[in-house]
Amino acid sequence: MWLLIPAYHPGTGQGLGAGTPHSQSICRPPTGTCGSEWSPDRFLRWAEKIGPHTAQLVEAVLASRRHPQQAYRSCLGILHLSKRYTDERLEAACRRAFPAGIRSYKGIKNILDTKLDQLQPEEPTTAALTTHANIRGQSYYS
Repeated sequence: MWLLIPAYHPGTGQGLGAGTPHSQSICRPPTGTCGSEWSPDRFLRWAEKIGPHTAQLVEAVLASRRHPQQAYRSCLGILHLSKRYTDERLEAACRRAFPAGIRSYKGIKNILDTKLDQLQPEEPTTAALTTHANIRGQSYYS
């Protein structure tokens, strides 16, 4: 049997729902007491060793959160993919993911699992517009 105990912010009387994400500084430990071995700079240095596209993606993941600490697990997961796959494949996956807007561990892992990183990126094709009787010219609108 579970006993639910409400959690309140000290001095405010406002409770937090279970699993509710919040980013108030009162809810975080003081700097340097917990998880001090990780920092955005450390993740960026690690990513730069793999390649510039990986560093660009990790920087975007860190910037996408209100507090960089909220992105640490995603960054760790992405960077640890270089152990299962190679640095070259991770770099290629990040090169493919960034323009597509993929900024998650799951997205990068899917690219690697489906071996999309090994395909050459397709160049966008631009089809020339053809002229025919159904296309109204500039004079129609003036």
